[in-house]
Amino acid sequence: MGNSLQDQLLKAGLANKKQAVRAKKAKNSKEKLKRTGKDVEDEAAELARQAQEAKLERDRLLNLEKNRKAEEAALQAQIKQLILLNRLDQRGDVEYRFPDGNLIKTLMLTEPQRNAVISGALAVVKYGEQYDVIPRKAAEKIAERDNSRVLVCNDNADDSADEDEYAEFKVPDDLMW
Repeated sequence: MGNSLQDQLLKAGLANKKQAVRAKKAKNSKEKLKRTGKDVEDEAAELARQAQEAKLERDRLLNLEKNRKAEEAALQAQIKQLILLNRLDQRGDVEYRFPDGNLIKTLMLTEPQRNAVISGALAVVKYGEQYDVIPRKAAEKIAERDNSRVLVCNDNADDSADEDEYAEFKVPDDLMW
């Protein structure tokens, strides 16, 4: 009966051949879906749910990345503030050389500052391309946040136990390398 109605619509000019083929394909696909137990609406709902889940996962990952970047920025700001608040501005005319990666760098310090760095009371830190001398306690706080910023923080308490057999041989304080 459906075919006869289609034929009548075609003969009357109310529909063309392409529209009839499309209608037949749509009817066949709906019937096929019903036979397989799936419904068109359920499939569309499933696709929408999957798209929503994918969007939520992308949003979650973006938020994690934003939070990680914000935490890193806050950490760097804390390090900068610790250095700026604790650095010693006075520089002297005595050279103090220290390693920075594969390079040997030089800071000009006063003799008491140089001795304090050697004894471990002061430490050398790096922020950007600048080297500063700060108290040991501030350097320890910086090391908790980013150990790579602290270049020199001597701990001479451990060295005394290792040098017992050489205790009689004193190394002069003014030895430069």
